[in-house]
Amino acid sequence: MTVSMTILLSGVVSLTMTPMLCSKFLRHDHGPHGKLYLAIERGFKAMYDFYVRTLDVAFQRQKLVFGVFLGTIALSGVLYILIPKGFFPQQDIGIIASVTEGAQDISFAEMDRLQDQARAVIAADPDIAGVGSTMGFGGQSMNNGRIMMLLKPHRERKANVDQIIDRLRPQLARIAGLRVFMQASQDIVIGARGARTQYQYTLQDVDFRELNEWTQKITDAMAKLPMLRDVASDLQTGATTATLTIDRDQAARYGIQPQLIDDTLYDAFGQRQVGQYFTQVNTYRIILEVLPELQGDMRTLDKIFVKSPSSGQQVPLSTFVKVDTKPVSSLSINHQGQFPASTISFNLAPGTALGDAVKAIEDLSLEMGAPSQLKGTFQGSAQAFKESLASQPYLVAAAILAVYVILGMLYESYIYPWAILATVPSAGVGALLILLVAGYDLSVIALVGVLLLIGIVKKNGIMMVDFAINAQRNHGAEPLAAIREACHLRFRPIMMTSFAALLGGLPLMFSVGAGSEMRRPLGYAMVGGLIVSQILTLYTTPIVYLYLERFRTRKERRAAADPLGLPQQHPAE
Repeated sequence: MTVSMTILLSGVVSLTMTPMLCSKFLRHDHGPHGKLYLAIERGFKAMYDFYVRTLDVAFQRQKLVFGVFLGTIALSGVLYILIPKGFFPQQDIGIIASVTEGAQDISFAEMDRLQDQARAVIAADPDIAGVGSTMGFGGQSMNNGRIMMLLKPHRERKANVDQIIDRLRPQLARIAGLRVFMQASQDIVIGARGARTQYQYTLQDVDFRELNEWTQKITDAMAKLPMLRDVASDLQTGATTATLTIDRDQAARYGIQPQLIDDTLYDAFGQRQVGQYFTQVNTYRIILEVLPELQGDMRTLDKIFVKSPSSGQQVPLSTFVKVDTKPVSSLSINHQGQFPASTISFNLAPGTALGDAVKAIEDLSLEMGAPSQLKGTFQGSAQAFKESLASQPYLVAAAILAVYVILGMLYESYIYPWAILATVPSAGVGALLILLVAGYDLSVIALVGVLLLIGIVKKNGIMMVDFAINAQRNHGAEPLAAIREACHLRFRPIMMTSFAALLGGLPLMFSVGAGSEMRRPLGYAMVGGLIVSQILTLYTTPIVYLYLERFRTRKERRAAADPLGLPQQHPAE
């Protein structure tokens, strides 16, 4: 919405305010120029003289310059393979979301106590402004909770969100019986599945036992990868359960039905709300339960009595109920589609690209020799990343094809658009190279910058080629003279538009504040691509134009020599 409004407002201003301001400030007679203007003109004159001299050298060594052009094409492909691939940049918007996990058979009171300890550790951090927590979020069991942390504004803290998480992680690890998984909240979240950490890898299998076994194996193996952090699975198979078997004949002698036994147990352990009263400022619910200190003791079942409807006597529960405990049971069984599924969630280590982590996990599954019926797929942001990575080459190719079709219709030629598109590889080299040097991966935002460059840098070629074509068609100029004159006359507008776009990208490149991480790759891609393309295309575009012009001339000569396109007849020897 913000981008759309910005484009709309800029269009309105350019069509209304700009002409009016030009009528007020532009004058035919400017008078004597100031020192700043003269200094800029001297600098431009020095650049122009240097360009004229070096351009003549380039015309004398056309094969070398054309080889440089071919080298930029190859180098752009190599850099695309080498650069780490990412999805969206990791932002620092001042919020950390964390999920807490206790033992699977933990009581509510114990979980609350452990979560209070975690809140105290977090609140003591100097960069934390506020802490809020809940338990049993999203329909999960009571051994899960959530803690939200609000950070102080950027100007009031020295550490970024990743540094704060790394600082809190060892402190929270000292809380026995509680695990805390933290991740930085993002403006853009892909996927609605709740998880402990930012990325998810889901395993599916028709055999639930095999699924549990291999989930634990793969989780342990992923935890050893240095590029991953906070690896955990959502399996809940380690809880102890108590099974109550009712002797119906014995219970019937006292007139006790199973529903009465169920109600009595719920009264003791289910936190039944039996009343509510109000004050002027608050509401209080009355809960019926046994004492909290008795809720975690199995011997409490021996102290529960059920009132017999027939005799009115209190009958011990142990008279007609047998209690069996099982060491392992599943708190929940998750499904994806029609099959049992388990999700392994993970965060990335600082400086790790999502593409490298995805490849490492896929290679790990193959190396471990997982069963063929065990299917592993990425979910959420990781899944969207894989889909976007597969479509990136097609997206760039579609953009180039669209530009080629438009230019082909404009110049009524299949050949001349290639001279303009020859500016694209150098822009790609500059964008990918500066991202690689600055430590950024090729994210969706950086790719947007590359696509913008396709539209920005081709104007260099359009300014040169358009003038040269007009000089040849309308004035009968030779190709070399036409393109040379185009380079001389179009040098100033090319430099002006390039510097305007370059200076427009610098604020994005050096932006600070909340969410600035999302804008920086765009600025780096624009600035790097413009610098490299500006230097190279001033020399490679005219040379490519001459090569294409020679190709077109030879093609026309062949067509003129054989207008019907018949095969050449060679006399027999």
